Amino acid sequence: MTTHDILVDGSASFEDCLVLAHGAGAPMDSEFMNDMAAKLAARKVRVVRFEFPYMTERRATGKRRPPNTPKRLQDCYREVIAQLGKPERLVIGGKSMGGRIASMVADDEGVRGVVCLGYPFHPPGQPEKLRTQHLEKLKTETLIVQGERDTFGTRDEVKSFSLSRKIRFEWMPDGDHSFKPRVKSGHTLEGNLMVCVEAVARFVARL
Repeated sequence: MTTHDILVDGSASFEDCLVLAHGAGAPMDSEFMNDMAAKLAARKVRVVRFEFPYMTERRATGKRRPPNTPKRLQDCYREVIAQLGKPERLVIGGKSMGGRIASMVADDEGVRGVVCLGYPFHPPGQPEKLRTQHLEKLKTETLIVQGERDTFGTRDEVKSFSLSRKIRFEWMPDGDHSFKPRVKSGHTLEGNLMVCVEAVARFVARL
């Protein structure tokens, strides 16, 4: 079995474990990922992070690489689930692309749930290229935390999508793809991140 380097936040004694994969452009220890892991661990959610092969290669060589094929990304996520064991106790997810890949393997792997932090419903400016086909029949309980004005899928756009009833949303007021609101909105990034963390912790605990 292929083993992957992982980062762990939170005690092994915590009942709840959330596996978080990074997005397409930033590694597992980006500011966003570090912040999420620390805040969730403070709420007694053990967070496990790993990197997809292209990001591991980038870390080793310093050269930017495009993401691996969807199949390779899915295989990698499956390997991490196997490495951790007891999939029925795991909640899996990630930031953007990482959450999308998690949602694509969840039903087959028999995990407890999925958490997507900013789901990439379509490339920015290309709403016709929807990435929702597998979400229509998803059987695993799923939480998608999404910024209201995320260019990968706004609140108004998502209303029109045909999605599984297993999917619930937590909307970040005026948030972008990383949940950052505009100053004029009266909301703050820190406030939105706290709402996100509380929603994820509640969801994981309820499962």
